[in-house]
Formats: sequence, structure tokens, C-alpha cells
Amino acid sequence: DLAVEPGEILALLGPNGAGKTTLLRTLAGLLAPASGQVMLDGEDLAGIDRRWRGRRSAFLPQERTVHWPIAARIVVALGRRPHGGAVDRLSPADAAAVERALAAVDAQGLADRPVDELSGGERARVLIARALAQDAGILIADEPLAGLDPAHQLELARQLQAIAREGRSVVLALHDLSLAARFATRVAIVKDGRLMAVGAPEQALSEDMMAQAFGIRASIATIGGVPVVVPVATARW
Repeated sequence: DLAVEPGEILALLGPNGAGKTTLLRTLAGLLAPASGQVMLDGEDLAGIDRRWRGRRSAFLPQERTVHWPIAARIVVALGRRPHGGAVDRLSPADAAAVERALAAVDAQGLADRPVDELSGGERARVLIARALAQDAGILIADEPLAGLDPAHQLELARQLQAIAREGRSVVLALHDLSLAARFATRVAIVKDGRLMAVGAPEQALSEDMMAQAFGIRASIATIGGVPVVVPVATARW
């Protein structure tokens, strides 16, 4: 069992193949659970209309692929489709949401460029903006910080904090333990398809749990008031 509350950032952590992506896709309604239910605001997710679901939750997949050479602004505008907006005839509200999303990831300068001409990190920011443009109450993101340079990683993490402060929910998979310790409200550690620990970062990210979940010896410290998790060696060493 796992619950995500309004106003929190829940970071899913775990080794490769642990089940993080499967869990995120199930939360987004893209996979049916093998057993049990996914509930959204007290309703079974399976019975919620797709468009209405898209207004309430946004999903950012791990893949950063766009198959057509379309302008970045159009890609971001696709995030307004659940609201009924046509990408070539955006309402003032839709257009404003697109501009806010582009600004949130520092991508205004990329708006008119074809996405197939962008670098991997630039394309990642555009796809993040598409998810932000949905203005959904829940943002589900699979490795949203991967491929970003340090400055944009920090800025996006702050944007996610701002989203949570608005009373929305953020669920994201991460591999950077230090970023999870710094920005997440709670962390859920997954291994072999099972939850091993759920709690505040300072509680769940214990040295013992790092050894159990990741097979590493890690030092957990605070530098300048910022929590840092430093892998020292694999546990077998």
C-alpha cells in the first residue's frame, strides 16, 4: 500500500529493475495492477474517463523521444489536450499555460526550434514543460532530472517544490539520492517489486537501508545545511 498526499513530493528510489517505472505507469493508469486498485481522489482509476484523468494527473515518461520535427512550443501545447485545446488554436488560458511551462524550465528560447534539433537535455526540458502545461493536480515523472545540467536540475527541483506548495502532488523516480534527501517530502524505496521503506528522507535513507536496497556502503552527511548521500563502496567490499 502506498498513498500520495496533496502538497508532497514523493521520491521513488531503488536499483535498476526494481519496479519504479512499472509503479509509476500503474499510478498513471497506463498499466493495470495485477491485483488491488489505484484510487484517485477516492475513485477507482480504471473507471475514470481518459480526458478527465489527464486533467487531474500528468505523466512524464523516462523516454525523451519525439518522432516528428515539430516546434518545441507545439510539443508543450500538447499538454493542453486534456483541457480541450487544439494546439493550432489555443485559447488565451491555454497559451498562458504553455508560456508558464516554458518559463518554468528556462525553455522560452527553444520554443520555435524543431525538437529533433535540440540536445538531449534541451529536449528533456521541453517534455517536462509539456507535463507542466497540463496544470494537473498530480505530476508523475520518471527520472525528470536525468540528462539535465546541475543548474537546471536544481531549478526544476525548486519548481517541483513550488508545485507541491500549491497543494498539488509530485511523484517521481530518482537515482540521485542526494537530490531525494534534499527535495523530497517522503521517499519510498523499492526493490524487486516491493516497498522496503517509506518515510521522511532522514529516516528512510539510513546506512543500513542503503546496504539492503542498493548494495552499497554510504555516508550520509550535511554540508552547508544540505543533506548529501555519498556512496563509499559496494557493500560486499
